[in-house]
Amino acid sequence: MVILDPQNLTGEVDFEHIFGRCAPNHIEIGSGKGTFLVNQARFQPEVNFIGIEWASRYYRFAVDRIGRWNLTNVRIIRTDAALFIAECVPDCRVDCFHIYFPDPWPKKRHHKRRFVNPANVSQLIRCLRPAGTIRIATDFLEYFEQIKDVLSARADELEQTDFFPTAGANIGEWVGSNFERKYLKESRPIFTIAVKKI
Repeated sequence: MVILDPQNLTGEVDFEHIFGRCAPNHIEIGSGKGTFLVNQARFQPEVNFIGIEWASRYYRFAVDRIGRWNLTNVRIIRTDAALFIAECVPDCRVDCFHIYFPDPWPKKRHHKRRFVNPANVSQLIRCLRPAGTIRIATDFLEYFEQIKDVLSARADELEQTDFFPTAGANIGEWVGSNFERKYLKESRPIFTIAVKKI
């Protein structure tokens, strides 16, 4: 079963129980239609992937796509990402967080809804293993500047590292997601950053 039911989760997630093995754990925040999740899971069968998506339409599409590929190393959950990470992900168990094209909430009064903020980054750092990474891509320059500020404020715990293209990225792409391909067709620049837990 690829679906994690948030109603069945009590306390911290047991990755070994969920996947039936001990392996590196990656979490994608905002999986959309599951393009990155499927491509990367196929490329890295030795890694456990959890995708988090709130929008029911995209979530259902991703569930179907994961099921059609019969991927045993992927689970997906429809829930609030910030709440799930804060309440269900244990300390020092995640090897990588993937955050690709998060909602920029462009109106100033909505900026507080942006996922990459000091409180959420604190939770990501807590969950990361030493040398674990956070990888972020966005097309929204103003949000990217905020992201850099939030991450640089934790320079005592995070250091910048290289952002390499993902397995599903074509030439000229970073992530290979539906959103990225749409934005590239519109000639929007893509901004990326990766940081590693010290």
